[in-house]
Amino acid sequence: MNSGSQAMRHIFITGGASGIGRAVAVYFGARGWFVTVTDVNVTGLQDTLGLIEGGFKYSHQLDVRDRDAWDVALESAATAAGGRIDVMFNNAGIGTGGALSDLTKDEIDACLDINLRGVLYGGQAAYPYLQRTAPGSALVNTASAAGITGGSGMSVYSATKFAVRGIAESLDAEWAPEGIKVSSICPSFIETPLLDGTGHHGENEQIRTRVLEAGLEITPVEEVAKTVWDAVHGDDLHYLVGKTAKKLNFAKRWMPGRVRKQQRDAAGLLGGN
Repeated sequence: MNSGSQAMRHIFITGGASGIGRAVAVYFGARGWFVTVTDVNVTGLQDTLGLIEGGFKYSHQLDVRDRDAWDVALESAATAAGGRIDVMFNNAGIGTGGALSDLTKDEIDACLDINLRGVLYGGQAAYPYLQRTAPGSALVNTASAAGITGGSGMSVYSATKFAVRGIAESLDAEWAPEGIKVSSICPSFIETPLLDGTGHHGENEQIRTRVLEAGLEITPVEEVAKTVWDAVHGDDLHYLVGKTAKKLNFAKRWMPGRVRKQQRDAAGLLGGN
């Protein structure tokens, strides 16, 4: 690293081994930022590093459920980047779907621990670093269109994503006096490996198949990366990504009864209770 990197802005990304985290790493790296990517998947991290332009990049294995590991990872990344962290992108998450009665305890706990505890731990651990680079530092959390309205088979996942939006609203108020921006991004269905999963152990059909059969849009992951850039440089609280998320947000605000009926009808078509 050269001495000029001391003033280089630095983004710390969780869930950086694939999908949204990888796209954000590539996007910020191409714009001259120092990029740290973290994940439990070390092989995926190395693949992400290979896609980032320039030499200002770093990776660290991190399980976001481990609060002590957060402190180690952040200190290591800050040292690699010349002592600073300007943006924490709390992105690590898993998808969990299916009727609540069918989910196992392990499936429920994993979703809560990664999608919710991980976000809280990340914000708490990153706070002193963001203080030092404020004003202009930022915490960006990945929520979801599932945090705008809940649907059948989405109870646990929606609970975490509603919570992530609430965390952003709380910390926006809490940290505003110090000049730290806080926001959430709310993607709908994004072209990532999560779509190739089934949601939970009792399902055989891929999420992607169900999305396409429902006639819903799958948004390119690069659109999410641009939205994170906008969140870091803008001043909104929640950022919607993709036509589906924007339509759903509009309908939930102005036609909540219709949204409720649509969700109930969809549950009936899928065999829900």
